[in-house]
Amino acid sequence: MQKLIFFDIDGTLISKGNQVLGESTKESIRKAQENGHICVVNTGRTWRMVGNWLPEQTDFDGYLLGCGTMVRYREKVLLHETFPPEESRRIMAALEKYGIDALLEGADNNYAKNLTEFQSERFQDHMRRRHPSDCLPWEEAVGNFDKFFVNEVEAKRMELFQQQFREELSFIDRDRGFWEIAPKGYSKGSAMRFLADRLQIPMADTVAVGDSNNDLEMFQCAGTCIAMGNAVENIKALADFITTDVLEDGIWNALRWLGAI
Repeated sequence: MQKLIFFDIDGTLISKGNQVLGESTKESIRKAQENGHICVVNTGRTWRMVGNWLPEQTDFDGYLLGCGTMVRYREKVLLHETFPPEESRRIMAALEKYGIDALLEGADNNYAKNLTEFQSERFQDHMRRRHPSDCLPWEEAVGNFDKFFVNEVEAKRMELFQQQFREELSFIDRDRGFWEIAPKGYSKGSAMRFLADRLQIPMADTVAVGDSNNDLEMFQCAGTCIAMGNAVENIKALADFITTDVLEDGIWNALRWLGAI
């Protein structure tokens, strides 16, 4: 039976802070594809954050990106949702009003203020490590970003921002004051359903492989759920199988348990 298999990136395909897939990971995905299964990345990252390094390592069938705001399948873009100019202006104005540090993420570019303008030292450190010089000016983001990543300086400020946009935005708590935020109705789960419907594959034949809180919606709609050995406890609680750690052939063991290889 053909399976449509969705893989998270950080903590699932690669260890956090790394950009190199293990040999067993690449080989297991190749074997699964040879056996007729469809292997798709499902990530909160935008194409800007994966397109220049991941495709050259393994030939995935597709990419679900930006918390469900873009669906790419075999070189074709089937879906792309971007905040329109007026809404993006309101979001940016509110972030400034409440003093919330943010990285605005588009399919082709990221946008941010200068490091010296961030209030949170933690966010400064994150930007220094992950986006040292690849961001365009904040003002150029209008109408050009699909989702955004924030770090709350004070919980109250984040509460006020959420209250203002609760009908328009989806909020994913990434712990330690970090949040991923996407348009309402878009998520890793919505993108899974979109692609499964387009390919006419029943959701019962979909598989989610993940490790963190931003994989919850993926796990809630997949037919089969596989948690990495390094996954957080609430992801493990939803899993049909818990494989080994990402650094201990976790993907190989997951696909072997599934019967895909």
